[in-house]
Amino acid sequence: MTRLATSTALALCLATTPLSAEDMSRDQMQELVLETIRENPEIIMEALQTLQEREEAAKADQAQAVLSANRAALEQDPNAPVLGNPDGDVTVVEFFDYNCGYCRRVFDDVHALIESDPNVRVVMREWPILGEESVYAARASLASRAQGKYVEFHNALMENEGRANEASIMRIADELGMDAEQLKRDMDAPEVAAHIQTSMQLTRALNLNGTPAFVFGEQLVPGAIDLEQMQELVAQARDAG
Repeated sequence: MTRLATSTALALCLATTPLSAEDMSRDQMQELVLETIRENPEIIMEALQTLQEREEAAKADQAQAVLSANRAALEQDPNAPVLGNPDGDVTVVEFFDYNCGYCRRVFDDVHALIESDPNVRVVMREWPILGEESVYAARASLASRAQGKYVEFHNALMENEGRANEASIMRIADELGMDAEQLKRDMDAPEVAAHIQTSMQLTRALNLNGTPAFVFGEQLVPGAIDLEQMQELVAQARDAG
């Protein structure tokens, strides 16, 4: 039994018994609590629900503090690509992995959000957590910025069938008319490593454990969401100023 449930039951006991706590032995108190629970089992569920609500509120407060402390790294990192309007009034941050099925599922919705709202900016945070192939894909995607191909490269990787790996990445680079040797050199650039390292630090601070994950203004949103939910979250962030 949780401490909260026990305290709730004890309070109910004391409210309904003519004896005071000082008049009762430990065994009497325990028996009274158990009898009260047997007669009022709903108090356990109510206490557990209250405990869950308190824990969720504490997590939300912690997330708010972390978001505030890391606002610059989340929204203004020069090593992070930005889609949409770079001067938009609402910033959305997406953490993703090219080999994440849920990330691919929300890709069209993120694109639709950008198309439907000309005043939103989306900061792309590469967070390769699904193996070495994902790390390779993230490094290649970030390196494509040097050839001015990030948007096209990112879109092609998201739309690619099968896993993103060296073979598919080099095929996409060739299809986009990129210099493959330059791409490989640029994958070792310090700003590429810095971007991925910052993503790892931010996700640890935010206590994230999977992709995709989003930040809409002051709200942390783990997991896949659809266009309608994205638009609502953008509206809330805009209203919050």
